[in-house]
Amino acid sequence: MCDTLVALGNATADGSVIFAKNSDREPIEAHHIVIVPAAVHPQGSMVRCTYIQIPQVEKTNAVLLAKPFWIWGAEMGANEHGVVIGNEAVFTKVPYDKKPGLIGMDFIRLALERSGNSYDAMRTIIDLLEKHGQGGNCGYKHPLYYHNSFLIADPKEAWLLETAGKMWAAEKVKSVRSISNAITITNQYDLASADLLPFAVDHGWCRSGKDFDFSRCYSDLLYTPLANGRERKSISGQALAESAGKITPRRMMAILRMHSADGQTCTPDRGVTGSHICMHAGFGPVRASQSVGSMVSQLRSDGAIHWVTGTSAPCTGIFKPLWLDAGIYQDGPVPSGIFDEDTLFWRHELFHQEVLKNFSSRLAVFQGERDSLESQFVEDAQRVNPLSADERRNFSQTCFDQASQASNRWLEEIKLITPIQQRLLYSLAWKDTLKKARFRFKEHSEK
Repeated sequence: MCDTLVALGNATADGSVIFAKNSDREPIEAHHIVIVPAAVHPQGSMVRCTYIQIPQVEKTNAVLLAKPFWIWGAEMGANEHGVVIGNEAVFTKVPYDKKPGLIGMDFIRLALERSGNSYDAMRTIIDLLEKHGQGGNCGYKHPLYYHNSFLIADPKEAWLLETAGKMWAAEKVKSVRSISNAITITNQYDLASADLLPFAVDHGWCRSGKDFDFSRCYSDLLYTPLANGRERKSISGQALAESAGKITPRRMMAILRMHSADGQTCTPDRGVTGSHICMHAGFGPVRASQSVGSMVSQLRSDGAIHWVTGTSAPCTGIFKPLWLDAGIYQDGPVPSGIFDEDTLFWRHELFHQEVLKNFSSRLAVFQGERDSLESQFVEDAQRVNPLSADERRNFSQTCFDQASQASNRWLEEIKLITPIQQRLLYSLAWKDTLKKARFRFKEHSEK
């Protein structure tokens, strides 16, 4: 389960467009940040997506992808033209195609590689959807099938696209917008597939266009409530509305870290239902997801700045700056679902797991310094943005190094806080999860 947000220039402090997303996946489904350069492809060539091949286009854009390690596409990403996209799983009454096909993450990468603005990216997804459909398992260890919604932005505008099978509706964002794991478009939309209303009427979900509501007619009655997307969307939407006119990258980071509507810290070992914007896995199928990576993008007329954690739980992670044209800080090999402390994701997981042993008390040790460090990163990134690609890459690498040094120090400091007894089912769930990843607790300093 995930949450995606956008604020247009009329809602931000500096007039830029700001996008944000948490990627909620299985806890050991390692998150990977990668840049794929622009390319020219031979006529008639094919591109291999997660499951299937489709015809390739002549030229593809350079893209920044924040992705599950095993998937060709991405949970969120950006391209060289300042287009950013994030997707959400939505559960509908339309049957899921379980045969291997294009999945939501594939649509994101394909649209980023092939589009120069947010509207074109939306149309690219629609064209691919209508031609190929959507289908295939989207889960790592546990099979999961769903349809998708997409929040698509560029430095000037943003679009929301929500789908059910090959059907869809789209809404142009006017100021701020957030989505989660539920269809949010009702009877007010700017574009829609020709069959969206007739299909609903034929199935008895409404009588005519007068009582048609996309969310009400198409939403699944079981998984949509269990996913808790409407509640999370309400929390993020309220936070955006309250901050309208003064939204900054730091504010978006804070929203991605929210555990409740009132800003209170959660207790991860309590409860087998419910979820938060900053998602923490627990016991049972409803608490199976973890925020395994987070991204905030500031889309400016003079170039986009992207901040990524590359690690689980944004409340324990640090957002570091990246520029697509400057390359990416390489810190070890590509992660997998097996513990490897040479990767950023798994080194941080050593820290994250220690925090969970006494969540509230250990989080309090470092969150003030975490916020101060990020504030400095964000402030300095504005100054560095006009400089050369090499200078920006050096700055990015310095931020990654400083973040790792801070996490290393915090790891030692939080161990001075005595662990607490956690609830049995929660402890057993995490023990089984970490066993599957061959995770090893040990004395460790994050590089």
